[in-house]
Amino acid sequence: MARKYPIGIQNFEKIRREGYAYVDKTALMYKMVSEGSYYFLSRPRRFGKSLMVSTLEAFFSGKKELFEGLYAGSVDWNWMDYPIMHLDLNAEKYDKVESLTNVLDDFLARHEKKYGTSETERSLGLRFQGVVRRANELTGRQVVILIDEYDKPLLQAIGNEALQTEYRNTLKAFYGVLKSCDAYIKFAFLTGVTKFGKVSVFSDLNNLKDITMLPQYSHVCGISEQELHQNFNDEVMELAAENGMTKEECYERLKEDFDGYYFNEYAKQGTYNPFSVLNTLDSKVFRDYWFETGTPSFLVYQLKKTCYPLENMTTEEVSTDTLNSIDIMDENPLPLLYQSGYLTLKGYDKEFKTYTLGFPNREVEQGFIKYLLPFYTPNVHNNS
Repeated sequence: MARKYPIGIQNFEKIRREGYAYVDKTALMYKMVSEGSYYFLSRPRRFGKSLMVSTLEAFFSGKKELFEGLYAGSVDWNWMDYPIMHLDLNAEKYDKVESLTNVLDDFLARHEKKYGTSETERSLGLRFQGVVRRANELTGRQVVILIDEYDKPLLQAIGNEALQTEYRNTLKAFYGVLKSCDAYIKFAFLTGVTKFGKVSVFSDLNNLKDITMLPQYSHVCGISEQELHQNFNDEVMELAAENGMTKEECYERLKEDFDGYYFNEYAKQGTYNPFSVLNTLDSKVFRDYWFETGTPSFLVYQLKKTCYPLENMTTEEVSTDTLNSIDIMDENPLPLLYQSGYLTLKGYDKEFKTYTLGFPNREVEQGFIKYLLPFYTPNVHNNS
């Protein structure tokens, strides 16, 4: 029977119950759960962030049967069903103030139906605080909060400063509950593509641990070299046969096309783009799957707007602070390109603590030239 690949499926329970291929990330998930309470992770789109959120949801729901045969299934854990509040900001198109408030209102209303309301809680922040507190009091268990794509509204509002300010203020008050309700919270995990607004949106959240560039979490999403060989060796042999290659040539082609993402200066091996790898194994055809899903509009907007000299992309040295902030994106698109997965770390200067960047692999380099460069070039001519 042919292997089933979870292409476009981000629900852990569905993957496990319906027999889809799954690369076991539960050792890193359990590391988070057992060592801390508040985490933030930035990774490019289609890299498995939503699946990690879903895995955490299943874990804190006490669904031990889903983890049978995985690392987390063997650990000493209470497997209780904790109250979980999962906010997914992926679904909406954020083009007006009400877009965000409607999503947050719907999220809160669903939990208020379960845990009750208070007439004095009029703002979104107060309502969130109230429902977290009541969930803890009514169940006798601390609350788990999972927020997927925290930055989606901010990214879609790029180019509209007034709307972005509005969103930033709304989200700052909303996410601030993670600190004010610390006593009621068991665990919180937030994901996004960028570190956008990290200083302003999360300025009060000094309890939020950013694992984005920590060496031990290099492969928390995506596929490592070892995982590719351990999980998909037979499928790579089939792919090789279908394309008239040896197995070794096929592994080399996969590496050239889809590997090469480095999320910190200590990583010994790169990370493969999981979306492109799974699509290739499924279809038996090498194509630029990640790029063909579309270029984010926020990136197109910034490349049209900036006058940054593209020849400097792979030579300019950037600091960690620069990489982790896109507040300078009007002058320098590198942090945005890096955080979005179009550039990756290529070198590190220990003395000056600076990085050089480059394309991670052939798919991204060719895709950038084919899909993104045309948006950029007219602006270069107009400003010359």
